[in-house]
Amino acid sequence: MKQRNAKFNIGDVVRHRMFPFRGVIFDVDPEFANTEEWWNSIPAEVRPDKDQPFYHLLAENDETEYVAYVSEQNLVNDESGVPLRNPQVAQIFDKAPTGQLKPKMSFAH
Repeated sequence: MKQRNAKFNIGDVVRHRMFPFRGVIFDVDPEFANTEEWWNSIPAEVRPDKDQPFYHLLAENDETEYVAYVSEQNLVNDESGVPLRNPQVAQIFDKAPTGQLKPKMSFAH
């Protein structure tokens, strides 16, 4: 598999290209690193390629907050400026004066 540089960074707020959820990136895999069971649960017609970065998100939709694992091709920057309500965001990130989310030192690796 060809490895590529990640388009998004830890702390970036993104939204899914097709589904109604958004979140903040807290980790990045340079290529797919989940289970085959998870991979096969995605309908074949929308299954992304494995040889791209995949992102771990503190995600939320209108109903709940959760952790999501999303391919780069399915993410776009979220320009809404609406604060995230996921309670884990404040545990992992500090808000910089610019408004950008930065990992707290205890979570940086």
